[in-house]
Amino acid sequence: MGKKTAERVLADNEAKAFSASIRTSPRKLNVVAESIRGLKADAAVHQLAFSRRRVAQDVKKVLQSAIANAENNHQLDVDRLYVAEAYVGKAMVMKRWRARARGRVGRIEKPFSNLTVIVREREEATGEE
Repeated sequence: MGKKTAERVLADNEAKAFSASIRTSPRKLNVVAESIRGLKADAAVHQLAFSRRRVAQDVKKVLQSAIANAENNHQLDVDRLYVAEAYVGKAMVMKRWRARARGRVGRIEKPFSNLTVIVREREEATGEE
């Protein structure tokens, strides 16, 4: 007995990678995620490698994980992969405080984000590139 195998949520030509609790706000992370959406996988890795934003290194790790999942788990051709989706979600928010004048407090919020990257294999015989 046991659980039945879950149906695959993604298509046969897709692979996914997910990272939970990246230490940056979703707005800042989404700027980097927008910059790689729709790019070829190798171009997106190069874009992130030379980005000046700190969070770009975390996004690069997730993208490389998605590429590795596509190659090893789903036998997709790495040269035909592109970033189909890269989306960001909110995770927890650590709340801290700082002493201010006259006995008051200043609230400090330290947000975390989740990142999902889906790479898809381009069909052959199309002139998209």
